[in-house]
Amino acid sequence: MSSTETLYLKIPLGREAHAIARQFALEQTTSQKGKQIYLNTLALYAVYSYLKWLQIDTALEKSDSWHPLKRAFFDVADLVIPNIGKLECRPVRPGETAIYLPPEVMKNRIGYVAVQFSERLQEADLLGFVRTTTISITSEQISLTSLKPLNFLFDYIPNTVTHPALRASQIQVNLSQWFENLFENSWKALEEIFGNINEKKFALRNISSLGENSVARAKIIDLGLQLGNQSLVLLVAIALFSQQKVEILVQIHPLSEKLYLPSNLKINLFSDAGKIIQEVVSRSNDNFIQLKRFRGDFGESFHIQVSYGNFTIKETFVI
Repeated sequence: MSSTETLYLKIPLGREAHAIARQFALEQTTSQKGKQIYLNTLALYAVYSYLKWLQIDTALEKSDSWHPLKRAFFDVADLVIPNIGKLECRPVRPGETAIYLPPEVMKNRIGYVAVQFSERLQEADLLGFVRTTTISITSEQISLTSLKPLNFLFDYIPNTVTHPALRASQIQVNLSQWFENLFENSWKALEEIFGNINEKKFALRNISSLGENSVARAKIIDLGLQLGNQSLVLLVAIALFSQQKVEILVQIHPLSEKLYLPSNLKINLFSDAGKIIQEVVSRSNDNFIQLKRFRGDFGESFHIQVSYGNFTIKETFVI
């Protein structure tokens, strides 16, 4: 299955899920609010159950949706993933084509999962995921057609998670396809990420030194609560060095209005066997950092790891 296909995951909603939802709903002063909380709780519990199956830690008790006053006053279905952020689990009723985003869920979220129920609420389909950085801050809803497969959520999950289903979901980026203008959806043209690329003249000059036939793409990454949900940009540029080898340049940039990277942000290059080949650590006045240019043979794999504090994101590439 390709990374662009939508994968629906069915999660059973048993007695425990309904008992909790019923308890929260009965606390409300109106039946309308009670129904809202019932569905929000089921959506939250479905995502919680899925992450628990993947052995991913969550903190239900720290979620606003688990707090009696907050869930009574606000339309929330958030699930806290420790050291990463809040994941909003929005219910989708049968026949709906979008998920609604009330104002209270537009901030402090790493992204949104759409959860659609069966008519009798016996099971839920996890329709997909969209991260906060890809939607407008004024959006009131997200079309279901714009959702990404759930494996895009794992960009936020520390790679210490060892569940086989999670490992199998990781996407390997095929760099040789870039020479044929074939790119994974999350890897964008530089203009699309940075807007005015003239502001990145110095960094991009390093890319142009690869030659006229170089190809560069960038991907937005997020290090969660450790950076206050600040987003970063992972930039990769490649060029043919010979018939057998490719030259590769890797950079990390702050996104949009941020001028500098946080200090002690680390980027590592690992061999396919897990050996550290390079490491670069940012300083407080760095507006980007980069690995020393390296070369690899076609068919060879390597890993780029970006880390800050206890949080780590790893991307796997094959040339």
